[in-house]
Amino acid sequence: MNSLGFLLSLLVLVAFSIVQLVHGNAELRALMDLKSSLDPEGKILSSWSSDGDPCSGLFQGVACNEHRKVANISLQGKGLSGWLSPSVAELKCLSGLYLHYNNLSGEIPPQISNLTELVDLYLDVNSLSGTIPTEIGNMASLQVVQLGDNQLVGSIPKQIGSLKQLSTLALQYNKLSGEIPLSLGNLEKLSRLNLSFNNFTGMIPATLAHLEQLKVLDIQNNSISGDLRFEHENEGLKRLGDGFQGANNRGLCGVGFSTLRACNKDQDMKVNHIDDSDQDLPKNDDTENALPEPANVKLNCNQTHCSKSRRFPQAVITAGLVTITLTFFSVGFLTFVKYRRQKQRIRNTSDSSEGKLSPCQPKDFIRKSPSPLVNLEYHNGWDPLSNQNLNQVRFNVDEVESATLYFSEANLLSKSKFSAVYKGVLRDGSLVAIRSINSTCCKTEEAEFVKGLTLVTSLRHENLVRLRGFCCSRSRGECFLIYDFATKGNLSQYLDMEDGNGHVLEWSKRVSIIKGIAKGIGYLHGDEASKPSLVHQNISVENVLLDQQFNPLIMDAGLPKLLADDVVFSALKVSAAMGYLAPEYVTTGRFTEKSDIYAFGVIVLQVLSGKKTVGGSIRLAVESLRFDDFVDRNLRGRYSKHEATMLSKLATLCTHELPDQRPTMVDVIQELNVFPANS
Repeated sequence: MNSLGFLLSLLVLVAFSIVQLVHGNAELRALMDLKSSLDPEGKILSSWSSDGDPCSGLFQGVACNEHRKVANISLQGKGLSGWLSPSVAELKCLSGLYLHYNNLSGEIPPQISNLTELVDLYLDVNSLSGTIPTEIGNMASLQVVQLGDNQLVGSIPKQIGSLKQLSTLALQYNKLSGEIPLSLGNLEKLSRLNLSFNNFTGMIPATLAHLEQLKVLDIQNNSISGDLRFEHENEGLKRLGDGFQGANNRGLCGVGFSTLRACNKDQDMKVNHIDDSDQDLPKNDDTENALPEPANVKLNCNQTHCSKSRRFPQAVITAGLVTITLTFFSVGFLTFVKYRRQKQRIRNTSDSSEGKLSPCQPKDFIRKSPSPLVNLEYHNGWDPLSNQNLNQVRFNVDEVESATLYFSEANLLSKSKFSAVYKGVLRDGSLVAIRSINSTCCKTEEAEFVKGLTLVTSLRHENLVRLRGFCCSRSRGECFLIYDFATKGNLSQYLDMEDGNGHVLEWSKRVSIIKGIAKGIGYLHGDEASKPSLVHQNISVENVLLDQQFNPLIMDAGLPKLLADDVVFSALKVSAAMGYLAPEYVTTGRFTEKSDIYAFGVIVLQVLSGKKTVGGSIRLAVESLRFDDFVDRNLRGRYSKHEATMLSKLATLCTHELPDQRPTMVDVIQELNVFPANS
């Protein structure tokens, strides 16, 4: 009986092990299916093996997260000529799918909507056909959707309006048609919308003109109509400036738009004659209901509606209309010929899928072969590559250009007078943030710059953004710093939250973030005997990033060591405006550890109150421990008053006017260590 029981237990154990093995291989099976579909001839993805480990680093373009789940597939420009298998939906933790600049065909599988963690979808510059799946509206995490330069047909699914995190939607150079959905106006975070070179009709929805984050609206080369002449109606689009591109839409005109033709004066006068008193005008309620709500749009009056005007003789009006018609026909024909020739040139340069370029990509980026490794240099003869530490973290310009899609505006995260930050994808599939700095903003002395770069690359701490490497190019006149990408953005995004909008940080996360920031600053200040002290100089909520688990990561540590003094000084204006600048700086003009601690105290006040601006009333409430007057109301009372008391007293000490009265960061960390470990 005992033997039988042992045998049954063994069988159960084996069965359980088999189930676990099958479960563990689910992603591997999905990858092998993907390999068969993307690379049917098996010439490119030979490193994907059925008996291999996708997280070993040997699978080309595959990157895993900390739980050993596939998080990114980065295979842009690899010459893939297959199709996208529905098996991709089995990679449940996938956050980035980068298959652009290939020659993939077939339809986008609707099963892709199962990738609810997907943030970036790059399928542009391929030969995909069919329609855009309506199921894409279920992918709530999507931030970037790039489907341009394909053969897609049909209309834009209105379900895309459900993607509340979407910042970029690029559908240019397809065969899409229909009207622009009103639902796109629900995308409050939308900053770039490119619908150019399609067959869209109708008018521009009013909802788009009211999107505060919108910076680029490109609708050129469609059949969109409307009248954008009147100042009070087109204000929402005029604020875009050059970000609005509306050329080559025969029915679209306006005033104050560089890419639009001027509206006809006769029509302008006739439109002004049409008002609610014109009882004889025909009305069609069904037609009005079928059209999207117009933004800044008045339909051009037609001959029927304008027939009542008696100002000009009928013959003059007829002659004018004939002239206008012939002019429009000629311009339209010449535009069509020019467009076809341009399109043909683009296609001719795109015969090989690896060399396929975006129509907007400058010719300077066309290379017959990869450029050689670029030395870090500003002057002839300077070659710091003898320094082994720098050599180990050096990137080349090709890698930086490829990662950022040649510094595409769609990948631009932020921009200042001295630098710009781009989102990028390295060839191993990992996400990075790439800061470009103009060489004129860097230290003029080569030795000083190299010394600063050596320091920056040596910084390693769990609460600092990790520097992956650097690259400097004399030909571009820029230097690039490549950092790990923080998926949850910066701390500033979680402040000033209105009720029910955005992600409100719970109390334990706030405490954990404060503790992490303190540890990061403590590391910089030399809390380890073996490490020299380093003053950050620009601690702020904008410079605190958050990873997937909301762990804080301080960015730009050591950056002033690379920049010219006048550039560092100019950056102080923002810091001063936000209240981070310690009072003594005005008289001393120097940064010290105590000035970093002052800025840390301001951050504590911001995190407690949930406000970006900490005024005198909040400071007074903090000092008086009147929690109801300063603790973020979005917490709805779910916080520890004991911990709030300790943090309030700590913030008050750190922001003391006298630097000698402020604690050291070692003292701060010791004070925070009494908090529970899960805080």
